[in-house]
Formats: sequence, structure tokens, C-alpha cells
Amino acid sequence: MTVWVGTSGWQYRDWRGPVYPPALKQGEWLEHYTTLFDTVEVNNAFYRLPSAEVFARWAERTPPGFVVTVKASRYLTHIKRLREPAEPVQRFLDRATHLGPKLGPILLQLPPRFAVAADRLAETLALFGGRRVAVEVRDDSWLTDEVNAILRRHDAAFVWADRHSRPLVPLWRTASWGYVRLHEGASAHWPCYGRTALDSWARRIAAAYEQSEDVFVYFNNDPHGCAVHDAAVFARSCARLGLAVTRAPRPADHRPVHPEPGMIGG
Repeated sequence: MTVWVGTSGWQYRDWRGPVYPPALKQGEWLEHYTTLFDTVEVNNAFYRLPSAEVFARWAERTPPGFVVTVKASRYLTHIKRLREPAEPVQRFLDRATHLGPKLGPILLQLPPRFAVAADRLAETLALFGGRRVAVEVRDDSWLTDEVNAILRRHDAAFVWADRHSRPLVPLWRTASWGYVRLHEGASAHWPCYGRTALDSWARRIAAAYEQSEDVFVYFNNDPHGCAVHDAAVFARSCARLGLAVTRAPRPADHRPVHPEPGMIGG
């Protein structure tokens, strides 16, 4: 398997210093990020869908083989709540496909307190034309056999999400590939993860997926630069298990502002 490791975005003020050299212009942060990781999850597309030109510039600014995962617009998931999905899905694809071969999975994060609407989910997934789509649910009513079957039918990955170093959902396998989002650790220094929790996630992935399958893992705990450090430690955990893992920096090179004693260098 290939474990694709990255973070949920790259433009965070807290990262100046622990991640980006202080003198580096913010307009050059993406290029620097691509020297650390081979993939990124674009979270800000959720709040405002970038133009086709912006997606095309990201393609130009990233190296060959780089993978950009994009979070779908909240207009589709939170405002429309998957109703009449054809227009927002097409608008998303018309723009995001300007990434060309660098466009990776598409993330659909469903809102809390959105009760299950299996028919809407099935209709939405059918519109993506076979592209990889990951679905993150945040209401327990979606945890049904019918939803599981819909995801399997479309080879859509059920997102394994973590908060406070614990899985938030059952660890369903619904696709020939996987998707993991780590939102917030439970170490002594919020919101970083401890090494034990990261080792546990590496073992879960190793146990669930085959050598030929891709698993995308993104760290969304950006304050203090925790995401970059935790991604680096997690990549080492995967490597120790013999998993093929994409590029990540050395943990000691990107210490959080308030690192957990004993975790640095993991």
C-alpha cells in the first residue's frame, strides 16, 4: 500500500517559524510545502470555491506527482444538504479539474445534525463520474447498512476521523482505498498527538489495507504547527511497520511551538 501523508492546508500563521523560514514570503509557502510532503488537502475550497485559474496555478506551482485533495464546497454539503446536487457538483468539477492529473480524492464533509439522506448521497456520488470521493459523516444516523452499501457501490471511502486521539466513527472499509482525517490530539500540548496515538493509527491502517491500495491521511490540527510535526512522526510510524509512505520531513526539523516532552524526534 501507499500511505499518502499530508496536512489540511498550508497557509497558517502559526507555521511561520516552526514550518516556514521567517523571511519566506507567504506567496512562496506552497512551493516550500511541496519540499516537505507529496500531498495536501485543500480545506479552504469548502468556504469559497476557488476559480479555475487558481486551481490551474496550483497545478503549475507543484511538482510532478504531487496530489491535491479538495474539500467540496459547503454550498453542496451544508447549504443544499445534497439536494439537487447536479449543478454544484458540475461547477466544482469544472474548476477543480484544472488541476489535471494532480487532482486527488474529493472530500464531502457532511454537517453535524444532518440526518441521514441515503438517496441524496447516492445521487451525489453518481455525479462524480468515477472519481475518488471520500465521505465524512458527523451524525450517527448515517451509520446504517444502506449507507455502507451505497459507499461500496460507488467505491467511495468512508472517512476515518479522529478527535482527542480516538476514532469518531466505526472503522468501515467501503472502498478499494482509504481516507483518514486527524482533527485534534490528546497530548499534553493541544492540539498535538502523542506518539502512542500515531502508532495506533499506523497499525490500524496496516491491518485494514492491502499492499496495492492507497490510503490518504491528513492532519487538521494546525495550531502551533502540530500538524506538520505529527504528520512527520506518523510517517515514521508507518515506515517502521514496513508500509510505503510518501515524503515527510524529519520530526525534529519541525517542532511545534509547545512540543510534548519526549515526543520530539519520534
